[in-house]
Amino acid sequence: MTAVASMVPTAVLAEIGDLKRIRTADAPGSLAERGFLRAWGALLAGADVQQLALHETGRALAATRLAGIDARVLRDGGLSGERAVAVMRQTVRQVAARAHPAIADAAASAVGDEQPSGGPPAFAPRLCAQPRAGRPLPGDRALQLEPAESHGDHCFVVAIYAVLLATDHDADPASCFLSGLSHHLHNAYLPDAGFAGEQQLAADLEPVVGAFREHALEELPLGLRERVRAVAEHALEIATPEGRAVVAADVLDRVLQMQHHARAAAFEIGQALDELELVHPGPLQAYGNETLAAAGLP
Repeated sequence: MTAVASMVPTAVLAEIGDLKRIRTADAPGSLAERGFLRAWGALLAGADVQQLALHETGRALAATRLAGIDARVLRDGGLSGERAVAVMRQTVRQVAARAHPAIADAAASAVGDEQPSGGPPAFAPRLCAQPRAGRPLPGDRALQLEPAESHGDHCFVVAIYAVLLATDHDADPASCFLSGLSHHLHNAYLPDAGFAGEQQLAADLEPVVGAFREHALEELPLGLRERVRAVAEHALEIATPEGRAVVAADVLDRVLQMQHHARAAAFEIGQALDELELVHPGPLQAYGNETLAAAGLP
């Protein structure tokens, strides 16, 4: 089966992936981990999956420009609730125009919706505390990359990617989102030993993974449990449009995560000054550049 070329530029996906690395002082964890916990809390509180998927996708798109600034922060800073939502929606539309125009209006509208809130199931914070393995092959030394992303980071980003990719695959965004959130439930209780560990467990892997997945599923109310169980396999097969979208989202996130580490390892100060304009354009730029020259930097 031939893979579908996505309309979503990889540069936009990489920016969303950076939510794994953005933190703020008002709460622990990365923005991706906080989105993961927030989404599971909303699901337990009875959120409509379709609206929640669009809401969280809108928030993720906005965060590629605003980082930890959201509608609550803007209201705390003195903006009216109406203006705060307008800023968020404008930002989503601008980013979504690059990410996927077909989803721009829906995500922008949903980002202003109030979602049900509540505590997440016990497996969710465990997934945010559970590091993902490197990429060891059997018999080879593992490549340990620090800081390690968490399974909460990965699952949230895959869920957002899957929503963005759903249109290209004629897939249901709600099912894609839920599958992305839940495709590593077993790792809440099963430490990640990577591909080498999976190969070592051999025939014992599937029953162990299944037992831990069921343990996590038992923490969900019956209706949500059955819906999650129904979509959990999408990440393991490509027989359905949803499966193809989620598998594509998963592989893109895994490679873009490695690309991040490679880019960080190769980073040089000249890039900060020339490509990233560390001394920002504006009335102080000339003086800043003169200061660096006088100091012999870089």
